[in-house]
Amino acid sequence: MPSLRLGYKAPDFEAETTQGPIKFYEFFENNSKWVILFSHPADFTPVCTTELGEVARIQPEFEKRGVKVIGLSCNELKSHEEWISDINELSNVTLSFPIIADPDRKVATTYDMLDALDATNVDAKGIPFTVRSVFIIDPTHTIRTMLTYPASTGRQFDEILRIVDSLQTGDKYKVTTPANWRPGDKVIVHPSIKTEDAHKIFEKGVDVKKPYLRFTQV
Repeated sequence: MPSLRLGYKAPDFEAETTQGPIKFYEFFENNSKWVILFSHPADFTPVCTTELGEVARIQPEFEKRGVKVIGLSCNELKSHEEWISDINELSNVTLSFPIIADPDRKVATTYDMLDALDATNVDAKGIPFTVRSVFIIDPTHTIRTMLTYPASTGRQFDEILRIVDSLQTGDKYKVTTPANWRPGDKVIVHPSIKTEDAHKIFEKGVDVKKPYLRFTQV
């Protein structure tokens, strides 16, 4: 299939997970939730163990934003279930989100997650595991963000939360967010809004730096 891009519909699929079989689109709860699908190369590996522990720790932050998380690796379901006890022990958490078992690489192939860089990131048969992919998908199943980290580099999940905040703020107020933006900081009036209209729309005022750069607060 063609490579996935921002704005494409996320492919639907069926899979086995640590919380039972799923149909991916049903995971969105009648199109009411955002979903983050993220892959990790393999079970019982050091970087992945820290990542899943961190996601379990900050899961309430995702839930506050109406976001569900679901992991994936190319290991069998039994391996996932055994590994979760290590994650819980080492990170002092209770991992409660599902992890997809994708040993045949069907989902990983559909989402173009397989590693073509690291020759050591393979199973016993030499078949590649995944890289560290992240897909942020909105309630309409539209892919809004794609991130890809190499197997050697753990993800910065605070940045993933920040991206969610930016996307949801932009959708709600028709704004964009500047470099290093955090919730509560000034935002940028969307280029599609004329300046005279912006002054009517944004009650806290518009700070026009240049005709194309106009800040406001929401």
